[in-house]
Amino acid sequence: MTLDRKPSTPTPPSAGQAARPGAADVDVFGLTDRGKVRKNNQDQFLIGSLHKLLRVHLTSLPEVEQASLVSESRGYIFLVADGVGGRPGGAVASGTVLRTIAHYVTNLTDLYRRLDSDKEAAFLAELQQSVVQSHQVLLEEAKHQGDGAGGATTLTMVAVLWPRAYLVQVGDSRCYRLRGGELERVSKDQTVAQALVDAGALSAIEAAKSPLRNVLSSALGGDEAMPQTTVVDLTWDDVMLLCTDGLTKHVSEDEIRAELRGITSAEAACRALVDRALERGAEDNVTVVIGRLRPRAGAAPR
Repeated sequence: MTLDRKPSTPTPPSAGQAARPGAADVDVFGLTDRGKVRKNNQDQFLIGSLHKLLRVHLTSLPEVEQASLVSESRGYIFLVADGVGGRPGGAVASGTVLRTIAHYVTNLTDLYRRLDSDKEAAFLAELQQSVVQSHQVLLEEAKHQGDGAGGATTLTMVAVLWPRAYLVQVGDSRCYRLRGGELERVSKDQTVAQALVDAGALSAIEAAKSPLRNVLSSALGGDEAMPQTTVVDLTWDDVMLLCTDGLTKHVSEDEIRAELRGITSAEAACRALVDRALERGAEDNVTVVIGRLRPRAGAAPR
């Protein structure tokens, strides 16, 4: 497991970041489609907000006052999982991973409630542990099946606690950030082709054409799972996008950038990108999740 911190030390909020975003500022959406070829959809996604919550069992308070016992959102979590094609139980595996992680993350309240720099490493370690636990759940399920052919899945998870985003990734589902009109791939594919590029045995151009680009070197429920982590700062105008490879097989990064630069809403951008993949044949399941903050009054275009 690796920790890639960008930057290596926390950056004090700028004047534009000082105000913490409220619920009305947040614009998030996710969309998944079976595609034009596959018989079922093995992709799964989840978008959730993090809150402090007091569960009321019995009270004389009116219903309206009880609602106030749930706090304003403290952050958001985004998950995208792509069940490994060609293996039984891919759809079950991706769903199991999302449910396992969602359950685990609900117990992190004490860490994310008032996250500061000295707790950041602990928070990231807990996110990693949630992914490792989901891997163990899949391995146990495979043992119970008795055929040694349990399901496997990718996982790309981003937890946003303003003004930072915490990425944990296994496999080749991607995370992008648009900033200042430029698209940055925050994640790194865990494929055999990418490993050969890292070793200097393949060029990036050769890897893009190699059949090994579709062979995972790491997957939850697979022979090896190696969660990679990255921490990035966020600014108000950033746009985050998570997707499965069903999108990037048909839609280029230049086209993703153009769509995000002209974004009017997270929902509209998700639908436009999925529709484009469908128009081009959508040989795989397609999933897109987008999160951003709505522009402030008088803000310049992205």
